[in-house]
Amino acid sequence: MAVAAAAAAGPVFWRRLLGLLPGRPGLAALLGRLSDRLGRNRDRQRRRSPWLLLAPLLSPAVPQVTSPPCCLCPEGAHRFQWIRNLVPEFGVSSSHVRVLSSPAEFFELMKGQIRVAKRRVVMASLYLGTGPLEQELVDCLEGTLEKSLQAKFPSNLKVSILLDFTRGSRGRKNSRTMLLPLLQRFPEQVRVSLFHTPHLRGLLRLLIPERFNETIGLQHMKVYLFDNSVILSGANLSDSYFTNRQDRYVFLQDCVEIADFFTELVDAVGDVSLQLQGDDTVQVVDGMVHPYKGDRAEYCKAANKRVMDVINSARTRQQMLHAQTFHSNSLLTQEDAAAAGDRRPVPDTWIYPLIQMKPFEIQIDEIVTETLLTEAERGAKIYLTTGYFNLTQAYMDLVLGTRAEYQILLASPEVNGFFGAKGVAGAIPAAYVHIERQFYSEVCSLGQQERVQLQEYWRRGWTFHAKGLWLYLAGSGLPCLTLIGSPNFGYRSVHRDLEAQIAIVTENQALQQQLHQEQEQLYLRSGVVSSATFQQPSRQVKLWVKMVTPLIKNFF
Repeated sequence: MAVAAAAAAGPVFWRRLLGLLPGRPGLAALLGRLSDRLGRNRDRQRRRSPWLLLAPLLSPAVPQVTSPPCCLCPEGAHRFQWIRNLVPEFGVSSSHVRVLSSPAEFFELMKGQIRVAKRRVVMASLYLGTGPLEQELVDCLEGTLEKSLQAKFPSNLKVSILLDFTRGSRGRKNSRTMLLPLLQRFPEQVRVSLFHTPHLRGLLRLLIPERFNETIGLQHMKVYLFDNSVILSGANLSDSYFTNRQDRYVFLQDCVEIADFFTELVDAVGDVSLQLQGDDTVQVVDGMVHPYKGDRAEYCKAANKRVMDVINSARTRQQMLHAQTFHSNSLLTQEDAAAAGDRRPVPDTWIYPLIQMKPFEIQIDEIVTETLLTEAERGAKIYLTTGYFNLTQAYMDLVLGTRAEYQILLASPEVNGFFGAKGVAGAIPAAYVHIERQFYSEVCSLGQQERVQLQEYWRRGWTFHAKGLWLYLAGSGLPCLTLIGSPNFGYRSVHRDLEAQIAIVTENQALQQQLHQEQEQLYLRSGVVSSATFQQPSRQVKLWVKMVTPLIKNFF
C-alpha cells in the first residue's frame, strides 16, 4: 500500500523536493529525470485510480491572504485574492476590458493602436513573419516613428520588440531582416531584443539544425502594448494569426499600471537577451552574462534577479497604491470616497500577471494553475483549451483526481498547425492524436466520461491555437475567472519556454458574459470525442509515431 501511494504521489513529491534544492542543479536534474521515469512507469501500469483521489491533498496548499481586511477590501471579497501574495494585483473597472474574437479584429486593433501611439510601443512575440501583412505592421511602426519626428512638438516615442533568437533567425528572410530597416533608420528609438535560451549551448548548439534547435527552449510570451493599453494573447505576429488561425485576445484599455508592469517585464527579458544591431549582428547588454557563451548558472541567476525585481517591485507598488487609494482615511466609506472625488472607483475586476520561466527558476504560473485546479469544488466547471494537447503529468493528475467538471477543447488533426508539414514535423498531429487517445482511455478506465469530456475544434480552412481556461463556480452559468496568454499547459510551457498570461477575476456580469460568449463561440465549432473518434481513418497512428512519441513529447 505504501509503495503504491508513493508511486501515485510521484510528480508532486519530486516537485516539492526539487523546490528544496536551490543551487543544486545537478541533483535537481537527476531527480527530475527520476520523476519523468516514475511517471512513465505509472502510465504503463494503469492502476492508479484510488490514488488519484489524493491529488488535491498532494498539491501545493493555497497561499493564505495576508493583507489586512478593511471596509473596501474585506478578507474573502473574492476567493482568488491569495494570488496577490505571489504577483501584483491590478484592480480595474470592467469597462476597460474587452474580449476580442477574431484574427482580423486583433490585427486591425494592433495597427490602429500603433498609429496613435505617442510614448511607447512594446511587442513581445515568438517571431515576426515575413509576408505582406507583417510588412504592413512594420510599415505602421515606421509611419508612427516618422510622424513622431516630424510633429510640431516631437514625441519621445520608443519602440521595443522582443522575439526569440532561434525562431526569429530562421531562413535567409526572417524576423531580423524585417526589422533591420527600422533599426537602421531610427537607431535611438528602436530596440530589438532576441532571447536565446541558456540551454542551447556548446556542442548541442553546433549539432542541432535549424528548426530543431527551437525545441530546446523559446521566448514564447505574447504581449502587445501601446502607450497605456495592452493586448494579451497567444497569437504571434504572423499572417495566419491575422487571418485564419483562431486564438484568444483580451484588450486592456487605459490601464497604466498594467502597461507599466509589462513594459518593465519585457525590458527585463530584453536586458538578458541579445541585442540586434543595424548590421544584423547581435551584442550582449553591457555587464550581462552571455546566454550561451557565459556560465549558465551565473546567467540564470542574473536573469532570475532581473525578472523577479520587476515582479516584486510592482507587487510592492500596487500594495502602496491600494493603501493610498483606499486606506488613506479609514473613516471614509466607499460612497463617501467616490463622492469626494479623490478616490478611484472601487474595482470590480482584478488582473494578475502569471509568469513562468523555469530556466530562471520562476514558476508562478505553474503554482497558480495547479492551485486553481486543486481548489475547484464539486459542481464547478472548468473549460480548458489548448492548441497542443500535451498536459504535464501534474495537470493530468489534477484533472483526473479532483472534483470539478472539465470540458477540454483541443485541435482536431486537420486544424493542428503542423498538419500537412513536410518531413518529421508532418507526424506531429498524429503524435497529438496518440497522446489524446491515451488520455481518453485513462478517463474511460476511471469511469469519468461524464465529468471529464474532450472536444475537438474543427473549422474548414482554419487552424487552432487558442489556449487558456474559464472557471465557472458551482451553480453559476457565467465564468468568474479566466486565464489568457501564451502557456499551453504542456511540458514545454512549464519547463522550457518563457511564458506569460494573466488571470482575470471579475464580479461584473457584463464582462462575465463577454467571457462566456468567447468560450461558447469556440466550443460551438467542436465535436465531442468518443471511442468512435479514434476509429476514423484520419486517427490511425503509425507504429513508429507511437514508439517515438514518449521520447519526444517533452519537446513539443
